[in-house]
Amino acid sequence: MKYTDVKTIAQKWGVNERRVRLLCKEGRIDGLLKDGKSYKIPVDAEKPDDLRKKENRDASIFSSPKAIKKEIDFATYRKQFPDKNGYFGPYGGAYVDDQMKKIFDEIYSGYLTICKSAKFIDELRRMRRDFQGRPTPIYHCERLSNYLGKVQIYLKREDLNHTGSHKLNHCMGEALLAKYLGKKKLIAETGAGSHGTAVATAAAYFGLECDIYMGVVDMAKQAPNVARMRVLGTRVIPVSQGQGTLKDAVDAALAAYMKESKNAFYAMGSVVGPHPFPLMVRDFQEIIGREAREQFLEKTGELPDMITACVGGGCNSIGMFEAFLNDPVRLVGVEPMGRGKNVGDNAATMTFGKDGVIHGFKTKVLMDENGNPSPVYSVASGLDYPGVGPEHAFLHDLGRVEYQYATDKEAVEAFFLISRLEGIIPALESCHALAFAIKCARQMHSGSILVNLSGRGDKDLEYVIEHYPEYMNK
Repeated sequence: MKYTDVKTIAQKWGVNERRVRLLCKEGRIDGLLKDGKSYKIPVDAEKPDDLRKKENRDASIFSSPKAIKKEIDFATYRKQFPDKNGYFGPYGGAYVDDQMKKIFDEIYSGYLTICKSAKFIDELRRMRRDFQGRPTPIYHCERLSNYLGKVQIYLKREDLNHTGSHKLNHCMGEALLAKYLGKKKLIAETGAGSHGTAVATAAAYFGLECDIYMGVVDMAKQAPNVARMRVLGTRVIPVSQGQGTLKDAVDAALAAYMKESKNAFYAMGSVVGPHPFPLMVRDFQEIIGREAREQFLEKTGELPDMITACVGGGCNSIGMFEAFLNDPVRLVGVEPMGRGKNVGDNAATMTFGKDGVIHGFKTKVLMDENGNPSPVYSVASGLDYPGVGPEHAFLHDLGRVEYQYATDKEAVEAFFLISRLEGIIPALESCHALAFAIKCARQMHSGSILVNLSGRGDKDLEYVIEHYPEYMNK
């Protein structure tokens, strides 16, 4: 029998060498011989079935069977959910008064009218290419991967999207829709300021007025983004009620919108809010996952073993996960555990939340003993929200996406580790997904992890330097 090496077999089978070595290690190649640390493979060896393919996998590899409550065909999932009333299973909908329901129905009707039109799609594609700089690349963190072990970590570089985060993906879409609907003004809330900056940018691009509501706590933490919004011509309105954070900014922005809905458009900041916002924002954010799937296959010849993304409201993670729902890939949303598990010390909605209604939609909500949204906290301003997108709650119940968490300390350590090993300063929000990926990479023997680097960390520098000086000289 004639034998050959890993490199030759990898070329013959059209996969990378790492995949062949893993198959060798698992003993899944007939006639394999081990020679020290090398392998000799029969030249006529057949490529083993890929257990990650749907038709070959064991159900336990794909998802958590104990969490699955009904069969879902993920090949047609996007056409099934949400339903015509905006529900993802039991979550979503529009829990609003008749006046607001009428306003949102008009937006939904307008969206359905134009979202499939060639003119709308062509303009959206042109903006993404010429203004936003899409597609954003996938980057292999070679030094970080080698530092951690044998698992290869890759980043979807949404930090290279214009304005420095994924937020512009849906903000440009929402502003384009507003223009089609004849609106003259954009109203929005923001936490970390990334969404606010993106809305302000879109408003300037289309020549629209813009009001952004922002909690005073977040304004202090995110001064660079406040300055950017003002430079772009936007009016930044401080919100001091409540905790002065994202939830309170949403309350204030929605109240203002009700007074100006005839001439203004509400640019929702995530896959949250009453129907149709979770649907529309998801549609605009899906570009992340569609690009990433194609790019990863082209770069490596296979799909990643795991994908991680941070979850506050959850638009960057939905945008990434959607394209992989029907693939045998582990999908992990990572929430902020903040300072710990006590009420008010975190914003880990999937971990501690209960079914409830917040801001006009049903989802998982962090509640106090009276059933009201509880205080929340995260080092990352964009994650300090007591609810989560309804589609995330649904995917959690189905068991298709798992939800983990990272603490402030873990996120800050990831912030400095990737900055110093890869020359990339990430947003503190993204660092939660990075922290979980790093933890997994230290435990896994092999494989690949794709992290959605949802934003860059310029906005967080002053805060991190001031509050974590001990890391500066390490």
